[in-house]
Amino acid sequence: MTVVRHGFLGALSPGHRDRLLAFARDVSFLGGTRIFEEDGVADRFWIIRSGLVALDVHVPGRRAAVVETLGEGDLLGWSWLFEPYRWHLGAQTRSAVLASEFDAERVRAACEEDPAFGLAVTHCVAQVIARRLKSTRTRLLDLYGPPDGGETG
Repeated sequence: MTVVRHGFLGALSPGHRDRLLAFARDVSFLGGTRIFEEDGVADRFWIIRSGLVALDVHVPGRRAAVVETLGEGDLLGWSWLFEPYRWHLGAQTRSAVLASEFDAERVRAACEEDPAFGLAVTHCVAQVIARRLKSTRTRLLDLYGPPDGGETG
């Protein structure tokens, strides 16, 4: 398995990174593959090794809005860490993707077993959530905000 050591994995110490990678298995997806749907069961997550994945949000009465595109080194999926373990966004490949896949239940158990490991993983996931929230907010304002930037005249 070729492992990307920047992005999400690069934020972990070598020991914690190795511990997490012990749970990984290689997977691949063809371009155009729907990986998960918004509100589906979040029972796994991925670290992208190559390719692109679009994250999207359902907008009633419209087609799904892409809020961010992920690539090499990025964490795909964070909803697995927090109850009720349901996806907050959807994900679809933009190209062929190679990734490391992780079973969420096994990783959560390891986080509970080793509090230092759990804190490190949770901290890295929280950083991802903060970036995604900002990105999603910005993208939705771009798509659905007032065309003049909200200024009145």
